[in-house]
Parts: sequence; C-alpha cells; structure tokens
Amino acid sequence: MRSTSMIRAAKLGYIVLSAVFCALGIWMIVQPGSSAAQLSRLLGILLIAFGIVKMIGYYSRDLYRLAFQHDLALGILTIAMGLLIALRPGWALNLLCLLLGIEVVTDGLFKLQTSLDARRFGLETWWLILAFAVVAGGLGVALVVAPINGGQALVKLLGASLVADGVLNLCVALCAVKIIAHQQPDIVE
Repeated sequence: MRSTSMIRAAKLGYIVLSAVFCALGIWMIVQPGSSAAQLSRLLGILLIAFGIVKMIGYYSRDLYRLAFQHDLALGILTIAMGLLIALRPGWALNLLCLLLGIEVVTDGLFKLQTSLDARRFGLETWWLILAFAVVAGGLGVALVVAPINGGQALVKLLGASLVADGVLNLCVALCAVKIIAHQQPDIVE
C-alpha cells in the first residue's frame, strides 16, 4: 500500500495557500495603496511556497491524477516567478502585473485542460473548475494587456486576479484530489 502523506500535504498546501492568495487579493482590492516593495516580497515568498507545494503534488501520485498532472512544470515556473518578484521588489507595478498575469494565464490554461480531463473522467464538478479557469485566465490576460499605468486600479485588478486564481486552485484541490487510505500502488506492466 502507498502512503497518502504526500497527497495530504499537497492538498492541504493547495487549500491553505489558495486561501492566503484569496485573502491577499481581497486585501489588495480593499487597500490598494499598500507598499509595492512589501507586496512584491510577500507575493514572491507565497509564489515560491506554492511552487514547492505544486511540485509535491506532482510527485504525490494522487488517485485521479488530474489536479497535479501539470504541476512539475507549473511548480518550476511558479518558483522562478516568485524568486524574480521577491528578489526585485523595486520593479515597477506594471512589470509585477505582467509576471503575475503570465502566471495566472498559464495556470488558467492548464486548469482548463484539467477540467476537460475531469469531465472525461466522470467528475461531476468539472464545470466548476472550467468556470473558474476561464475567469482566472481572463483576469490574467487583463493583467498582461492592462492599459492602466500603475495606480490603485491596477492593484485592484491584481487583487482580483489573485482571488480568482486562489478560488480556482481551491476548487481544484477540493474537487479533483481524491485520497483513499488503502490506495494500491501503480502496477507496472
């Protein structure tokens, strides 16, 4: 039998960090005048942590193999983005939004594929993942092509993108990660 500790750690990490991203996004919407340098450092650290959780998820070999199927590449990308953002907190807000927009669009596209795979797999909540993937991806695109030059409106858009991506990842963790205590190891033919 296989240990479920890595799957549990990945699922819990997804849930906790998704909730933190949602809370940070809401805070950015409500308090858009926050320090950009502090915000960059915090976002960078959170992205690095989430990248590590994604990689743990990829290697956890959950039962459905849906939620974490792309998370090796996404984990590496997320850690790289987190390092860039944390180590360069003085970057302009527009560049921060561009990097995070790319991250959110990429995550949304991969979760779109996850939703379609979940549909073929027979999960009834596949449409929920699809809906949040489209919303998060759309907000990510808005961040990348935002005609807004700095200011509070851009911070609010960034906050909305973090909330959407956080809800998307929370939805994926709750809907597509199945943990069974007595899961059998894969059979290699």
